[in-house]
Amino acid sequence: NEKFNFLLEGDNLHSLYLLEKTYSEKIDIIYIDPPYNTGNKDFMYNDTYIDNDNEYKHSKWLSFMERRLELANKILSNEGIIFISIDDNELSQLKLLCDEIFGETNFISCLTIESGEVFGTKASHADKTFIKVKDYVLIYCKNKVNVNGKMPLYDSMKELFDSHYNIVVDKETLKKDNLLKFLGNIKWIKNIFDDYNYKINALNISKVLEKNEEFKKYFYDVLSSKIYADQPWGKKLSIEKLDSYKANSIYRLGDDLFYKTSKGTLRILTSFAKSLHITDDYNSTFSRSTIRGDLWKGFHTDMRNIDDEGRISFKSGKKPVRLIKQLLKWANIKNAVVLDFFAGSGTTAQAVLELNKEDSGNRKFILCTNNENNICEEITYERIRNVINGYGKSIPIKANLKYYKTSYIPRINTEKDNLNNNLLINIKNLIQLENGIEIDDSKIRVYLNEKELDKFSINQKELDECDKLYISSDILVTFEQETTFKINNIDVFIIPEYYFEEEIKEVL
Repeated sequence: NEKFNFLLEGDNLHSLYLLEKTYSEKIDIIYIDPPYNTGNKDFMYNDTYIDNDNEYKHSKWLSFMERRLELANKILSNEGIIFISIDDNELSQLKLLCDEIFGETNFISCLTIESGEVFGTKASHADKTFIKVKDYVLIYCKNKVNVNGKMPLYDSMKELFDSHYNIVVDKETLKKDNLLKFLGNIKWIKNIFDDYNYKINALNISKVLEKNEEFKKYFYDVLSSKIYADQPWGKKLSIEKLDSYKANSIYRLGDDLFYKTSKGTLRILTSFAKSLHITDDYNSTFSRSTIRGDLWKGFHTDMRNIDDEGRISFKSGKKPVRLIKQLLKWANIKNAVVLDFFAGSGTTAQAVLELNKEDSGNRKFILCTNNENNICEEITYERIRNVINGYGKSIPIKANLKYYKTSYIPRINTEKDNLNNNLLINIKNLIQLENGIEIDDSKIRVYLNEKELDKFSINQKELDECDKLYISSDILVTFEQETTFKINNIDVFIIPEYYFEEEIKEVL
C-alpha cells in the first residue's frame, strides 16, 4: 500500500497538463531549475536555440515560462510553495512574471546563494567586471496567509562565546553568580586554563572552547542552560505588580527569568543554550549559531564536490543536494508531494529521499524531464536508481519509482474497440499517477463498462482477491452488486470525468 514516486519522460508542458488533471491543488512543494537563458545553447524555443543576438530573447523565454508557471499555480495546494532557481540573466523578468501569476503579495523571498569563488580562469576577468559567484532562488506561495510553521535554518558563528553571557543562575534557588568567578572555582576547569597559560576571561573562554573538547562539551551540554545574558524586556506590568518585585532579585514568569533593576526597569535573562543548534552548514556541528537569513553562504563548497553526487555526470550543471534538502527542510511539510518539472539530473529526487531518511518524513516526488540526448533514461533514472540501491559510501535508501513516458493518442477514432482500449490503458495510468498506487488487475481493478463489471461481480475467486475497484461514472451499479462488494470488503471508486472530459466530448 506504499505510495509511489514518479518520473515522467516527455515535454514538461505535456506532463503539467497531465498533472493538472490528476493533481489539481494537490502539489505541496515545487522546485525547478529552468534554463537561465544565458545564450550558450541552454534554452530552446520552437526547436531552435536562442542566442544573445536574438532580439526577442527575453520575451521568448518569458512566453516559455509563463505557460508552465500558470499550470504550476493551478496544481499548487492552498498551502503550497514554489522555489525557482535563476541567475542574473532573467531574475528581474522572472520576478515580474511571478508577481503576475502568483500575486505580488504571495512573494516570500529572493535568496542569494553563494555558488562560486573567484579563482583560476575566473580571476582573469577581474579587470573587466565583477566575477559571478552567486545564484538566486525566488520563493512564492499559493496563499501567504497559510505560510506558517516553517523551520528556521542555522549557520554557525565564528564567536563560540559572547561576553554578554556573564551570569550563572541556579534555577532552583534563583540565585545568581558571576560566570568568571563560577568557572574559577571549578578546579579541573582552572587547570585547563592554566595549561594554556590563559586567565579566565571572556576572550579566553572562546579560545579554550575552540581548543579543548572536554571543556566545550561541559560548557555546551551542561552549563549552557545555566548561563544567561540580560537584555531589555518588552513586556509591560502594572505599577502595582512592578512595585511588588525587589530590585536585583530574579523571578520566574512562565519560561522566562527576569529581574528589576535599581532604577525600576525590567530586564529579561536569555539562556546561552538557546543560541546552540545543530547547524545547517556544509560541515554541520552542534555549536553557537545564528538563524540564516536570505544570504545562503558556503554553497561553493558543495559545488566543488557536486560531480560525486548521485554518481552521474551532467554537463548542464547540477544543483547541490544540500541546497534542495534545506529548501524542503525550511518548508517543513514532512508528507509533501514534491514536484520538479525541470528535473535535469534528478537532484530533487535524491534530496527528497535523503531528507526522508534523516527526519523520518514521508515526502513523495514527481519528476518531469524530456529525453533529449537520453537524459531521462541514462541520467535522471540512473541517478534515482543509484540513490535507492546505494553507491560508493552511500547507504541504500528504501524507496520505489514508477517511470512513465507521456505521449499523444488520437482523439478521433472511429473504431470503438480501439478507443475503449486506449482510454482503458491511459485511465489506468492516470489513476496510478493521481493515487500513487499499482493497478495489478487483481487487488486493484478498473472497469469502464457494465458487461465487464457484471462478469466480475459473480466471480467469487476474483472478488476474494480484489481490494479496490475503479469504475466509470457511466456504469450503473445494482443494489446486489453494492451488497456483494460490501460483503467482500471491496472499496469502490468512481473514475473522475475530468481525466478525459474534453477528449471524450470531441470523440462523441
